[in-house]
Amino acid sequence: MTLLKVDHIHTYIEQYHILQGVSFEVQPGEVTVLLGRNGAGKTTTLRSIMGLNPVREGAITYKGKEIHKLPTYEIANLGIGYVPEDQGIFGGLTVEENMNVAMKKKDEATLASMNYIIDLFPDLKKFWKKQGGHLSGGQKQMLSIARAYVNNNELLIIDEPSKGLAPIIVEKVMESINEMKDKTTVVLVEQNFMMASTIGDRFYIIDDGLSVHKGEMEELSRDEELKRKYLGIA
Repeated sequence: MTLLKVDHIHTYIEQYHILQGVSFEVQPGEVTVLLGRNGAGKTTTLRSIMGLNPVREGAITYKGKEIHKLPTYEIANLGIGYVPEDQGIFGGLTVEENMNVAMKKKDEATLASMNYIIDLFPDLKKFWKKQGGHLSGGQKQMLSIARAYVNNNELLIIDEPSKGLAPIIVEKVMESINEMKDKTTVVLVEQNFMMASTIGDRFYIIDDGLSVHKGEMEELSRDEELKRKYLGIA
C-alpha cells in the first residue's frame, strides 16, 4: 500500500501561486527524493504535507487517510517526523533536553528508538549536556534528525540535510539516513545530487511548482540530458 500520496496540490504563499500541481507517491521502506532547482517549490511541498502551508486544491493522503485539512500537530501525531531546512532545534536547551521535549512518551519502544539513533550519531552522546546552540552545523543536523526519528515515526520528511555541511559530515549524515531505511520511510529534498543518488530509490522532479518527471534513481543517474535540463548538472 502507498504510504503517502500527494495528488495535484496547489499551494499559495500570500498572493503567490507556488505549487501548481505537484503529485507524487511514497512507498513504504523507500527513500523518495524530490529534486529541482532553487525556488522550484520543493520546500513548500514538504511544508504543505505538514500543514504549515495550507493546500488550496488537490489532496494529500497518508496511509489512506486525507490529511491536508488537518492541523500540523495532528499530522505529526499520525507518525510523520519533519526535519525543516533550518533544523528547528532549541538552541537554549541541551541535547538531552531537546530529545526529551521531542518524545511524545517515554515507553520502552521510544527509549529503544532513542538509544538506536544516539548510537547512529555518537556526537550527540558525546555532547549530551551541551546546549543545542553551541553545536556545530553537522551536530545540529544530527540532533534535528534524531528528534524527528525518536517517536518511531513511520515517515521522515527531511529538507536539505546536507546544506552548509562539510563533505565529511555530509558523508556521515548520508550513511546514517541510508541505515535508517531499514526502520523508516524517508521523503528527502536534497540539492547534493551525489547524496540524493546514493541513498534515493525513487525520484520526482519539481519545476516551477509542477511535477515534471519521475522514475527510479538509477535511471536519473544515467540520464545526462534530464539532469542538465532540470537540475543544471553538466
